[in-house]
Amino acid sequence: MRLDAATVMLQWASGGMLFFVFTMRSGEISVGYGKLLRAVYAAIAVIGVVLGAAFDFVLVREAAGVCLAALALVAFARRDTRLDWIATLLGFVGVAAAALASDHTADALWLARLLVGAAFLGLVSDAMLLGHWYLVQPGMPRKLLNQLTNVLLVVWPIEILVFLLPTGMISVLTGEIDDGWNGVLGWFWLACAALTGVLAWFTRAALRERSYSAVMAATGLSYLAILMGFGTDLIARALLMA
Repeated sequence: MRLDAATVMLQWASGGMLFFVFTMRSGEISVGYGKLLRAVYAAIAVIGVVLGAAFDFVLVREAAGVCLAALALVAFARRDTRLDWIATLLGFVGVAAAALASDHTADALWLARLLVGAAFLGLVSDAMLLGHWYLVQPGMPRKLLNQLTNVLLVVWPIEILVFLLPTGMISVLTGEIDDGWNGVLGWFWLACAALTGVLAWFTRAALRERSYSAVMAATGLSYLAILMGFGTDLIARALLMA
């Protein structure tokens, strides 16, 4: 088992920025939310660059991480969503470069796994952060969190599919690939994958309730969804990179 932490961090930052811009497009969220998410994902990108420089340097990936962080911080000051889009695009270019620099260079499926994984990690993270922002701005329409949840329910099965396609997690579940834990990690991955979708579905159901407490319930469910979502992506990545 091994995991490329620098690539994971860039995926997280890129996907987070993508769905941050997706949510901000309506203009119904306060400036503070934009500042918070730009700062968070800039920091995550910087951590990725540091990890890459220390353990497995990939020039294009690290350059993309630096650019994403710099543009996010400039947008933080200027509130320019065009810079957010550029930062996001460069982040995904860096993720693609990481896929091409890996041991799976000729594997288009591995590239798909990294790109879909970036979107998936960004979605579960932004859903949790947006849910918490309702405490700061309780007058926000619920449609914003609903939209993220609906997109998650579309991306979630694609995330599972790209990790099931051969050679994938089916080989772990059947024992063809040894997870080092007598198959436990394979079944744990399956539980994480299933529960991510269940939690997203319950989040959407909770948002149909009229009381404000329903939003807090949805936020609590998103906490669990982010844990299960990261388990879905990272366990599969660690097992299949070996």
